[in-house]
Amino acid sequence: MNVIETAIPGVFILEPRVFGDNRGYFFESWNQRVFDQAVGSVRFVQDNESKSRYGVVRGLHFQRGEHAQAKLVRVVSGRVLDIAVDIRRGSPWFGQHVSCELTGDNHRQFFVPHGFAHGFAVLSEEAVFQYKCDRFYDPEQEAGIAWNDPSLGIDWGLPTEDIILSQKDLHNPLLKDCPYLFEYGL
Repeated sequence: MNVIETAIPGVFILEPRVFGDNRGYFFESWNQRVFDQAVGSVRFVQDNESKSRYGVVRGLHFQRGEHAQAKLVRVVSGRVLDIAVDIRRGSPWFGQHVSCELTGDNHRQFFVPHGFAHGFAVLSEEAVFQYKCDRFYDPEQEAGIAWNDPSLGIDWGLPTEDIILSQKDLHNPLLKDCPYLFEYGL
């Protein structure tokens, strides 16, 4: 597995070795030992999957406090632009983001650690998105920041008029107004 460091330490892109021939392809999508050596020890406890159509933006989401989730995400089919935003007060990278294009063809995975808000935009007709989480989802601890916060400078890769949001995501606060941020180094 090729591990690519990003501009923000702790956020990684993982590229599996894909073996292909005239029958198709094979790759190992998960191996705890390889992951631990590449990224560090993370025990995932929940797998999730979503299917979305073109223009859907999901995010920017996170779980609060001790319920914070690290995520390993990938696309099974389709194409998305995946985003991780550092929301750790005191971090040298606070408010900065890393983006990664994930597709059913490139088989890349994106590791988003604790202390980050996460979201993605569907760039293909539809996309099937999977993610592993290291803590169980708790709806009472869910929080988010505005997908279009100008201070973040995120280019979602979509014309604004094509973006489809949930009612919940229409009302997330700007980063500067979010009361549920993390502290860097804790």
